[in-house]
Amino acid sequence: MRAWDGPKVVSGPSKDCTYTPYMFPRRVKKMKENIEEPRRVMSRVLHSIVHHSNTVVCRKYRPQTNPSAKKSLSQIACNDGKMDCWSPLTMDDEFEKLVIRMNPPRVTVDNASSRKTTLIKVDSANKRGSLLEVVQVLTDLNLIIRRAYISSDGEWFMDVFHVTDQHGNKLSEDDVAERIQQSLGPRGRSFRSLRRSVGVQAAAENTTIELTGRDRPGLLSEIFAVLTDLKCNVVASEVWTHNSRMASVVYITDEATGLPIDDPDRLTKIKQLLLYVLMGDRDKRSANTAVSVGSTHKERRLHQMMYADRDYDMDEAEFGSASERKPFVTVEDCVDKAYTIVNLRCPDRPKLLFDTVCTLTDMQYVVYHGTIIAEGPEACQEYFIRHMDGSPVSSEAERQRVINCLEAAIRRRTSEGVRLELCGEDRVGLLSDVTRIFRENGLSVTRAEVTTRGSQAVNVFYVIDSSGYPVKNETIEAVRKEIGLTILHVNDDAYSKSPPQERSFFSLSNIFRSRSEKLLYNLGLIKSYS
Repeated sequence: MRAWDGPKVVSGPSKDCTYTPYMFPRRVKKMKENIEEPRRVMSRVLHSIVHHSNTVVCRKYRPQTNPSAKKSLSQIACNDGKMDCWSPLTMDDEFEKLVIRMNPPRVTVDNASSRKTTLIKVDSANKRGSLLEVVQVLTDLNLIIRRAYISSDGEWFMDVFHVTDQHGNKLSEDDVAERIQQSLGPRGRSFRSLRRSVGVQAAAENTTIELTGRDRPGLLSEIFAVLTDLKCNVVASEVWTHNSRMASVVYITDEATGLPIDDPDRLTKIKQLLLYVLMGDRDKRSANTAVSVGSTHKERRLHQMMYADRDYDMDEAEFGSASERKPFVTVEDCVDKAYTIVNLRCPDRPKLLFDTVCTLTDMQYVVYHGTIIAEGPEACQEYFIRHMDGSPVSSEAERQRVINCLEAAIRRRTSEGVRLELCGEDRVGLLSDVTRIFRENGLSVTRAEVTTRGSQAVNVFYVIDSSGYPVKNETIEAVRKEIGLTILHVNDDAYSKSPPQERSFFSLSNIFRSRSEKLLYNLGLIKSYS
């Protein structure tokens, strides 16, 4: 066996490099060769250890007094001088972690090459979900990605991002590179393998409730009313609605102790009552609740939940009502390179790249190359993708499914309605009271972001008229007076331009309101709905 003299270090791309969808092909090939040699060596070493499992080490580590605890060396491997358990089935995972330790992600921040943006270059050993991890870290740092060039064809990925802060300025923080490096490094939480980072509760600080079901006016009011009645304090929440479906991640604590709720009987009761609310009279089959102790990445989970709920199944009537806002997505074949090319064009907004990469990852596609340009009012994205098994999109039905899923990912976060911002002293039952006032005034919440900062509640609601008409000034002012003019503010100019409408004797909002109040009455949360 030829001796291996350690990994070779290959420098990243130069500043004046011209980026194309097939970036650095020779360099990627060379890096792949550098990775394959230690892979072959490590594979031989591990198989050699397994071969001797029943002759040497097993005798040392088998407890002879407890036959049920016997282990062969196929379950024992050396890790930093300690003996940990592993199986041959996880050999690739162990090697992946070894490669990452030998080749930690390298982050370079360049403020000199571009006049308007800061360049962030990331290169490291490639693994499934690498692109999503990087984009998620940049998004969580509230960076706006103006351009991006992605290349991960082989055992290495090299991504270049042109970013600004939320005000469109270059980054001025000196520690931004260190912060990104820490987040992406081997010890960073975000750079764990995808199956361990997605959906895993990170800290036992609160109880997480995940809700999906059919959207309807007053639904959020009913959910928060149930939680208040069950002595639960909502510390944070995010709610998305799309295509008549609703998904929400809610973080709660016990009202009396402020600690997570872990009593099985109480959690079962919470799940049953919330499921009853979600089902209502129409959604007997697809409503779903889940409860766990800990926290999740809210936006990541919301994408997964809505994708699992098939919110991308849109009929022609639904598309026709909002055709002017429909994103333009095409899926084409690249026969000579065995890729599928996805082109996307839509109005730009924050976190758009995160949303599209999340969806492609959830659909089990791998992005090998990509170009993103979002320097104006419109964003253009191009991806060269394959299945995880290396095959391109092969059927017309699959092609249409990719288009529908990407369109849904873009529209989920699109804010519809008047933006209302609430900032005031937090208290138990605040959300229940606020959303009840919305419902009583004929307003329906299309999206919500609920946070708690110290003793202050900082909440954002997007509301529309439940009957389908534009929200009137009088309604907004009535809501503000009831909640508090100094607490609830309007951050939207469109509502003030809505023309006055004659009040109709027959109103759909009254029907929805009556049904909502009837459901709360049946749950024992209000005394009368007449």
